[in-house]
Amino acid sequence: MKRSNINTLIATAALSGLILSPLGAASAQSLKLSNDLIKIGVLTDLSGVYSELSGQGSVKAAQMAAEDFMAKNKSFAGKVQVIGVDHQNKADVASNKAAEMIDRQNVDMLVDMPTSSAALAASEVAKTKKIPTFVVTGATTALTNEKCSKYTFHYAYDNYMLANGTGSAVTKRGGTSWYIIYPNYAFGQDLNRQMTAAIQDNKGKLVTPSDATPFPNTDFSTYLLKAQSLKPKIFGTMQAGNDLVNVVKQYNEFGLRQQGIGLGIGLLFETDVAALGQDAFAGAIATVPWYWNLDQRSRDWAARFEKAFGKKPTWAQAGVYSASTTYLQSVARAKSDNGDAVVKALEGHRFSDFFARSAYIRPQDHRMILDVYTVQIKPKAQAKENGDYFTKIATIPAAKAFMPLAESKCKF
Repeated sequence: MKRSNINTLIATAALSGLILSPLGAASAQSLKLSNDLIKIGVLTDLSGVYSELSGQGSVKAAQMAAEDFMAKNKSFAGKVQVIGVDHQNKADVASNKAAEMIDRQNVDMLVDMPTSSAALAASEVAKTKKIPTFVVTGATTALTNEKCSKYTFHYAYDNYMLANGTGSAVTKRGGTSWYIIYPNYAFGQDLNRQMTAAIQDNKGKLVTPSDATPFPNTDFSTYLLKAQSLKPKIFGTMQAGNDLVNVVKQYNEFGLRQQGIGLGIGLLFETDVAALGQDAFAGAIATVPWYWNLDQRSRDWAARFEKAFGKKPTWAQAGVYSASTTYLQSVARAKSDNGDAVVKALEGHRFSDFFARSAYIRPQDHRMILDVYTVQIKPKAQAKENGDYFTKIATIPAAKAFMPLAESKCKF
């Protein structure tokens, strides 16, 4: 079977030795679930450039969330299932798969959605069918602006947060002239706009207009040669996943670091660093919503995930666990998996878990805001253990990390 046709069904079973829940017999009687079941649909990349940072790891994270939720809530024992489906990073495939998951497989909620174009397409389908959708790995700010939906919640991060953190930090540290390349689709186009604005707001400049690159792509030599001739202080790459790995590999092969041209990374995942080794990224600055050894709470969850999946989690996979749990808890509060009831239970919700600190779901645009972190990649010699990649430079408080409502164009 081709990986692009993978449609993985993971049915989670009730655990033995359950902890008694506040949701007792009376709550079980009043609980209203379609088909007497809650189905979480992980719409993700199982076969392409983002499969390592999300993919099967995201499916496993959602499964863990379901198992943990059922173990803590007796009324839901045996009532949560997880389905993983490949959207191939294509908007048309994402649209078709989202419709199929909802109509034929009775999915009650969608989560993950790397690739912004795919996330936007799935969100439109979910809107017409009134299915709550948690975009964790797609980044475009359009999801909470001109393309916002009553049923879409943007979780973990977005391009404004990335630019507000990284663009500002690098420029303030002396990286005042940039040459930027970005992948030519919704995510890259939006991140380029946001990053450019952040650089200029901090008295930096672009030495030439940014260049769009094909997506996906393997050869970035044209752009690296251009950077050598332009001699900016920072070479900014807005690529992600395998594309970012290829950019950074070639950045080092062309010797840009030795020529005094620093590296500015728009979006970074732990799997990118693992693919090349942290010395290839050493010194670069990025902004992340979470990382596995942030603190003891994070380390404890990461250890559980690694035992279950065989690899340390990326922040996207941790975000899928958190989003799935937040959804399930909203179903418990609403005592229903009806889309409108769940949305009502989510709007204005405040919480804090191992992933999302000081978290709040804004009712006006469904942006989930949380504390985020500006980090610098350590050289290998400074790592205390495998996967110890980041030194935290700063915590950006939730209230300052994301686009203010005054700038939002969202209208439900």
